[in-house]
Amino acid sequence: MSEQKLAAEVRTEFGKGFARRARMANQIPAVIYGHGAEPIHITLPAKATTLAVRTANALLSLDINGEEHLALVKDIQRNPIKQIIEHLDLLTVRKGEKVTVDVPVHVTGEVAPGNVHNLEMTTISLEAEATHLPTAVEVSIEGRAAGEHIHASDVVLPKGTLLLADADALVVNISEAVEIVEEEETAEEAAPAAEGAEAAESSEAAAE
Repeated sequence: MSEQKLAAEVRTEFGKGFARRARMANQIPAVIYGHGAEPIHITLPAKATTLAVRTANALLSLDINGEEHLALVKDIQRNPIKQIIEHLDLLTVRKGEKVTVDVPVHVTGEVAPGNVHNLEMTTISLEAEATHLPTAVEVSIEGRAAGEHIHASDVVLPKGTLLLADADALVVNISEAVEIVEEEETAEEAAPAAEGAEAAESSEAAAE
């Protein structure tokens, strides 16, 4: 995955008031940390940044006062209602450096008829080179039947990556499809029984 180039500005203001003004000016507050250096507080252009971080573990090439900084997106804070990005936590990295990332698991193919799959792990922990991070790992379920399992050790990893997750961790489970009885059908079946019960009660009352 190639890095996304963005222009960043160093900021010296903090707090909710500044964050609100920054968002009104189409800027996103962020902080860069790592390698034992002092954190660098910056703002980023909102539109370009939102597009750049759509993929997991986005790698950003930041121009800060003419200096290039490579940074990996580690945390995105979003507004719970509007879902706009409110703040980014970035980890500074170097070319050739190995980093730990959680990569999304994508399922491909179809299970055998009459079966369903359940994705037990939505992400898998890997070690990869900072400038060559995979965007996802694919797991094929083509033709698999109930009782089959796919563990972390079965996943085909992208070149240059190392599995950090437990090798025995269950990633995908295949089971038989369970037929769900519709509520309407259940209600229709219950109605005659209820009517019969009411009739019986009426007969008993009349006999008394």
